[in-house]
Amino acid sequence: MAGHSKWANIQHRKGRVDAARGKLWSKLSKAIIVAAKGGGGDPDGNIRLRKAIDDAKSVSMPKDNIERAIKRGTGELAGNEVEEMTYEGYGPGGVAIMCEVMTDNRNRTGPELKLLFSKLGGDLGKTGCVAYLFERKGLFVLPAEAGEEKVTEIALENGGEDIELTDEGNFQVTCPPENYQNLADAFEAAELKPEISELSRLPQTMVDVDAANGKRVLRLLEQLDDHDDVQNVTTNLNITDEMVTDDE
Repeated sequence: MAGHSKWANIQHRKGRVDAARGKLWSKLSKAIIVAAKGGGGDPDGNIRLRKAIDDAKSVSMPKDNIERAIKRGTGELAGNEVEEMTYEGYGPGGVAIMCEVMTDNRNRTGPELKLLFSKLGGDLGKTGCVAYLFERKGLFVLPAEAGEEKVTEIALENGGEDIELTDEGNFQVTCPPENYQNLADAFEAAELKPEISELSRLPQTMVDVDAANGKRVLRLLEQLDDHDDVQNVTTNLNITDEMVTDDE
């Protein structure tokens, strides 16, 4: 098991509290709708839906909102159709950026993301322009108290392929997409609750840029992440300490 995780900064995740509660609930509602549409409205048989519901409950999303979103996904309630899309582009310094989107109006979302890219020194590209730089994987991050022996045993017996220890002391486990649900079920059966459990796009190699360009990339990622329709933003930028300091 490695002492440093190459996955440690692959995905630009929210580390801040989202003051716009309505915006956050809207994103979570879309995730529930899409999950229910793809795998049915029973969370016991739909791990993606179960995860989306857990995420919604963790930020005190009302039960009625959750139930309405499930019914929209199953078609029991009418509403604009929400579709999943992926937008690809380049940030300052040529780093690759992928945005996973859930939208009820692609004709609105595309131009808005294009504007964000161009305003902040990037370029929204065509489908496939950077996708080849990433690999689809199941990704789990578990706290240190889960225990190395237990995490390793469960991962190896249920389709995990890579187990790493991050600098923060967490365990990161990856698996092929087809093994994701089996491994997620195994962690749940063992009463281990991952801090992150998702299908993710992992960069095959990281890209180094200078601190100035790195800060510009981070600003772009924050703006993209804040967009109403964006669920996840992934980059192959190698984030350094200099990039996250306040001084320019």
